[in-house]
Amino acid sequence: MIRNGVPLPPTVYPLAKGRVWAMLAGSLVFVALGIAFLAAHSTVKMTVAGALAVPFFGLCAVLIGRRLLHGGRPELVLDDAGVDHVRLGRFGWDEIAAVRIREQRVRNTSQRFIELVLRDPDAYLARAPRLVRSTASMNARLGFGPANMATNTLPVPPEAILDAMRHHHPELAIHH
Repeated sequence: MIRNGVPLPPTVYPLAKGRVWAMLAGSLVFVALGIAFLAAHSTVKMTVAGALAVPFFGLCAVLIGRRLLHGGRPELVLDDAGVDHVRLGRFGWDEIAAVRIREQRVRNTSQRFIELVLRDPDAYLARAPRLVRSTASMNARLGFGPANMATNTLPVPPEAILDAMRHHHPELAIHH
């Protein structure tokens, strides 16, 4: 948006490193528990749990560690041209039909995220990063689109992100 002939400066959100360090610590704890279950060999269930926990949470720890090591890049940048997310890539405002805060509940916990409702999801998937393409069909089965931003790696609540998006693009539709 241009005000008084001058474009707005970008709104930049860095990686919420404290939260990400906590996620890394949690992953490592589950790797250690999995190793302990494997070493104990007390029951088949514990052995299976350990055999599943070690590779899954080990991979999580590696991915989180990579994110921390390469954390110099902002997590999210909003500007007058669109949205640039570290994992999802770049979107022009013309590609985004609407945004909304979504919540995925699993047992006693919930994960909030921002969904970018895209005008042409297939066009995005054709250029999307590999991880996004590989999870798109699972997201579709759960009723979500392919462009979802986790809010646990952002330093502000999702409502603040939507406010900043509307600040840069006042015509943006926000679904509740």
